[in-house]
Amino acid sequence: MYHHARTRLRIPFRYIEPTFYAGLLDDPVLVLRNRPAGSNLLIDCGQIHHLAKRVLKAVDRVFISHAHMDHFMGLATLVRNILVSTKTIDVFGPRGIATRLENLLGGFDWNLSENFWCSIRVHEIGEGSIDRYDLPGPDGFRLRPGGKVERPEKVIFEDDHLLVSAAACDHRIESLIYRVDEKPGFAIDESKMEQHGLVKGEWLRELNRRFHRGEMDGGPITVERRKDREIVADDIADATALYGRIRSEQTPLSIGYLTDAGFSQANLELFRELFTNVTMLVCEATYLAADVERARVSRHLCTSALNRLMDLLRPRYVVPIHVSKSYNDDTNRVFTELEPPAGCTLLRLPDHIAPRPYLPDEIPGPTPL
Repeated sequence: MYHHARTRLRIPFRYIEPTFYAGLLDDPVLVLRNRPAGSNLLIDCGQIHHLAKRVLKAVDRVFISHAHMDHFMGLATLVRNILVSTKTIDVFGPRGIATRLENLLGGFDWNLSENFWCSIRVHEIGEGSIDRYDLPGPDGFRLRPGGKVERPEKVIFEDDHLLVSAAACDHRIESLIYRVDEKPGFAIDESKMEQHGLVKGEWLRELNRRFHRGEMDGGPITVERRKDREIVADDIADATALYGRIRSEQTPLSIGYLTDAGFSQANLELFRELFTNVTMLVCEATYLAADVERARVSRHLCTSALNRLMDLLRPRYVVPIHVSKSYNDDTNRVFTELEPPAGCTLLRLPDHIAPRPYLPDEIPGPTPL
């Protein structure tokens, strides 16, 4: 059965709304809605013609694992939908992705390009650095070098609400795995407020505003404090330190995305390093355990490998994706082999979400005038 509706996971993220526009057997497509920013992050970009234009127009960043067709070819569809926008899309991917994107878009004629067309900024993720390139739409998406920045850690993108980290794994080519972490929000522990004799007031709203504007720079603030039976003003020299004393402890939620990477010892160390304490792991289960040799040769994961990862990483949720089409007749076989540990919930996508192709007898014909 084909499912035309998207699949949304009801998990209590603060900022992220993860939505799958792909089923078990479809090209992997994960959309993360950054609710406060009102924008979408797209992880992998194969077949996406079924996504609504308003979904695609809200995409401002795309994270590509590697340039195989089922993860990459949809970038042409994305450009088709946002072409006459002045926005710049950031595309992150492995080394060499910029030239591949230029070649992909270079197959089209751009003689009608306009100055207001969209542009693409590519970030090639290397070991310890990021190489940047520009593909300006008004110039027909011809590649221009954009410089290099150092990357001392695994973080490749950060805004007010999210952190995105990446690591390069072996898929017989370089393939990136990603982790998206929510940043802690502004939260106050009222019991700590009481311990310090603090009373809610306009100062607390001001502290909240500074937090969300990124202005927690250690400047002063005047608070209200209870002294004897009166409420008095008190000048605090360091508002940031004050917040540290009264904030509520939080465990930010996170999403790990793992596909097209073999179960080697080197890759396993990268999985462990990037995905420790991840809340939800989105992970391929491409082959059954009996087909482990096929998985080894093609550098994919099988169900027994995912079982070992679930036991090692202990995520709260696991979403299997990217199941081989050789199991098209019965994907239940994959789930009968998956054994999540205690405290880990296995979530199942439908086999298909992307609409199936029309058959000849289903195509509506012309109607007489």
